[in-house]
Amino acid sequence: MALRIDTFSNQTGGNALFKALGHPEGADRMAALIRRLAASGPVAIYDPLGFLVTVANLHDLSPIQVAGVYVQDLADLGQQRLGHATQPVTDLRASPARAVFVAAFDAGRFVDHVRHLLPAGAAVATLDDAKLPDELLTNRQRYLDPLNFATNFVFFRDQDGLHTRLVTANYWAGYGAKDVGFWLTLFDENGARIATWEQKVPEGVAGVTIDSREVRRRFGLPEFTGQLLLHVINGRGHDVVKYALDTYSDANLINGATTLSCTHDANAWPSNLYAGLPAPRAGERVVLWVQNSHCCPIPAKAVGLNLMGDDKIAWLNSEVPAFGSYALDVAEHLPAARWPQQIEIQAGKHFVRPRYEVIDTNAPHAGRRRIAHPNVEREDLKPDPRIADLGNLMGKGYLLPAPVLPLSRWRSLALPTPMATDQRELPVAAIVYDKDGREVAHRRLGRLQRRDSVALDAEELLAGASLGAPGQDWGHMELVYDLSAGGDADGWLHGLFRYEAKAHGHAAETSFGAHIFNTVMTYRNEPQSYAGRAPGLSTRLFLRLGTGALDTLCHLIYPASTPWHPQSATELLLYDRDGQEVARRSVQIACGGSLLWRYHERFAAEERARAGAGGYVVIRDTTCRLFGYHGLIDAQDHFSLDHMFGF
Repeated sequence: MALRIDTFSNQTGGNALFKALGHPEGADRMAALIRRLAASGPVAIYDPLGFLVTVANLHDLSPIQVAGVYVQDLADLGQQRLGHATQPVTDLRASPARAVFVAAFDAGRFVDHVRHLLPAGAAVATLDDAKLPDELLTNRQRYLDPLNFATNFVFFRDQDGLHTRLVTANYWAGYGAKDVGFWLTLFDENGARIATWEQKVPEGVAGVTIDSREVRRRFGLPEFTGQLLLHVINGRGHDVVKYALDTYSDANLINGATTLSCTHDANAWPSNLYAGLPAPRAGERVVLWVQNSHCCPIPAKAVGLNLMGDDKIAWLNSEVPAFGSYALDVAEHLPAARWPQQIEIQAGKHFVRPRYEVIDTNAPHAGRRRIAHPNVEREDLKPDPRIADLGNLMGKGYLLPAPVLPLSRWRSLALPTPMATDQRELPVAAIVYDKDGREVAHRRLGRLQRRDSVALDAEELLAGASLGAPGQDWGHMELVYDLSAGGDADGWLHGLFRYEAKAHGHAAETSFGAHIFNTVMTYRNEPQSYAGRAPGLSTRLFLRLGTGALDTLCHLIYPASTPWHPQSATELLLYDRDGQEVARRSVQIACGGSLLWRYHERFAAEERARAGAGGYVVIRDTTCRLFGYHGLIDAQDHFSLDHMFGF
């Protein structure tokens, strides 16, 4: 039941075709085109680029009376498309068709090539009839330019006292973009469009905030839980729409329990599989938000869950409407699943990287919740024997860094997560470093099997060792490959990291994958670079800021696969919402170490006032690549935490 659409290739990047065909504005026009073709009588379809399969997966073409399917490439002859064996386009003139549909955008040249082959009197239609309006396009000369479809979905809710706030920056301006704007449309749980608007973005690298409470007031909306589609116009440099998303509640309280959580962008390309969804602990519900990313319904039994390493799949026996949302309760489908077991999601390319919520059910914190996301499970990876030899030139090679928060106040947990279909085992070790980069603990976990779920507690790893004096007892951990006892590695090492406040149990979690950091040698496009070719050896991270009583915390880690510069040369640049610099601070982080800091401690009250609501910080370093985590926190240590995005 998976959709037969191309979404993302690790060789060529994102595919714009499915976005073009499934965009709500284009989908409405495509529906009108199908009605017109259905009324025209027999239709011959010319499919020169192989787009017809994607069209048919996203749109119901059954009303059209197909008289034949014709192709240009000899390699495509004889294939089954819409129940017809493809024919050479040179046979088109013999068709009884009353209309010819050319399944291509920017189709003028394709029509010109076959105009002499058209059946007598046949009308011509193309996918150009379903194009978006010009005002939504960045490049009007090339319709399928990825920048025309710089879009992403956002979990968006304003219901039962819970709210969401999207924060990003006009980072496209840093690549020379002018007149950047957003086109936004909001879908409710049933997939109905309940609001559509355009929003201009200030020139320069300005901050942007979209709050569900303001949207609800502006359009006079009832309560909703759904998704927001954000479409960037006139972007440049990046077709990836990145953001931070906060979930919060009225006065940060709901049912007596604080709700404060954050996550980030949804990764705009639907995947067949996701993994790393945690099973609930006793006293918890885990809800997976299935949010349809397409203009066609998700059929019943097209989405399913299974325990990692278990082929038995529990299917969702409900249809999800186009652009609709469904709260899938893990316990209803896998009632025996318990933390630290982890769950694989059979997604069938129906939705982008989804959100999940972990909801407390026990008093006194019933109703408290946190939100996070699983990750894309790769189907194209094989074990790579060359990774075993990386140590000779690349030291630790792939490593996955995550904070160890102050031990006196937080628990820091790590759970290695298989994230590729051919990953049958995971030979891994966990290393803990203090803030100055000194190794304090090292635990070999052996060759974990796919079904194994081993949660690590930083305090147990340390076994009494100190990370520093009280208040300074923090550092970071790294998951690395450990091939000393053999085993396979593929470079797609992932982990889930969970943090719990000891005083009241408030928790946050985040997940990510390993990279190679801070070495001039390159391997398989690592160290990763946001712009240009590898290696990526500099830092530009976005930090959104809390308002009111909420401070911002940031944990910067200086991971190094091989020894690099002994100290970072890191700038913390504070901007107001218009992208004007307000203040800056210089800090140094030891190679292999980390820095945990707060906004209110680093910047004076007068500077924070000048930055104001909508201000933000950019972490900049031209000497090394840092990895960062950010969150909001109140005076009682209710907090959120997720990894940061760069650009």
